[in-house]
Amino acid sequence: MKLPRIVQVAGGAIIASAMLIAPYASAANGSAAPKNAANGSKTAKASAPLMKFKILNQSAQETTYAVIFGSGDEILGGLTQFAEENRIVAARITGVGAIRNATLGWLDPQSKTYRNISIDHQSEVLSLLGDIAIYQGKPVVHAHMVVGFGDGTTHGGHLLQAHVWPTLEVIITAYPRPLYKTFDPQKGIAVIDPSMQQ
Repeated sequence: MKLPRIVQVAGGAIIASAMLIAPYASAANGSAAPKNAANGSKTAKASAPLMKFKILNQSAQETTYAVIFGSGDEILGGLTQFAEENRIVAARITGVGAIRNATLGWLDPQSKTYRNISIDHQSEVLSLLGDIAIYQGKPVVHAHMVVGFGDGTTHGGHLLQAHVWPTLEVIITAYPRPLYKTFDPQKGIAVIDPSMQQ
């Protein structure tokens, strides 16, 4: 079995890759779901053209979505696009499925840069966990993934990019009260600050 190679990259480039989305617009009614969200299935495009979602539950306190990715869909780009299109200001993410390749990251506390962990073969997504918060007016997905290989070994890290095969099943629970991130120069990354208000 080929082990993932580790390459050091600049942390700023990784942060930028998650930020390439259109400006965030807050929902007019202040709810976790957009004003125009219909209670049914919808389709996304761009980096995850096969991604579909359905609203499972909606209340004043939260909205729960089932988000299903198809073969070839890119996970981080798809989740970011989903958050933007559905005007999500705070959420938690869980998921399982399988991927054909991925780049995960490990943050080096000394250099404040990520080391890439390259996954270049079919793997089971044993756990996808994360959150969505607002940074510089845009929704940002922060997710970690653990993947399992055919011999039962695992690797995990910060999700930088991954392509689905054959499917990924994600549950997103969105909340109406925003979470905000601020850049922490000591850590070299943007972190959630619960005290921040817009």
